[in-house]
Amino acid sequence: MIRFAKLTDYALRIATELARAQEQTHSSAQLSERTGLEATTVAKVLKQLGKCGLVESFRGASGGYRLVVPAPSLTVASIVEAMEGPLGLTACVVEPGSCMHEGRCAISAPMHKISRVIENALRAVSLDELSRAAPTRPQPKPNRSIHIAGTVHG
Repeated sequence: MIRFAKLTDYALRIATELARAQEQTHSSAQLSERTGLEATTVAKVLKQLGKCGLVESFRGASGGYRLVVPAPSLTVASIVEAMEGPLGLTACVVEPGSCMHEGRCAISAPMHKISRVIENALRAVSLDELSRAAPTRPQPKPNRSIHIAGTVHG
């Protein structure tokens, strides 16, 4: 399963909160409360997003954090790259020439194709779009029990 790292997931949630009211500054405590994340985690994510030039910080009584890039121009891919580095499924996609099997690998071309599709999908969704999405409620886990002649197996 291809999955974002936890900090990337958290960064998307935090950046989405910043995008909901982009003209305002938001304290890390406010972001922690709104996202349900620990304050130390929020601070760690904001620091990384700041290092990558996506978030700016302001000091003082009315200080806090704000997106540098307008939410409609900031994509999911931008946040993922800020947190995890270049997009790509395999080493040869991220850094051509870095894999010792690259010249004779049968899956290199298909991996490049898959990586491009995923990258295009991540670039197609903006933070503005995420900020307008309605929250979802957790779905109950399906009952995987099997009923056979009066007994339950599972």
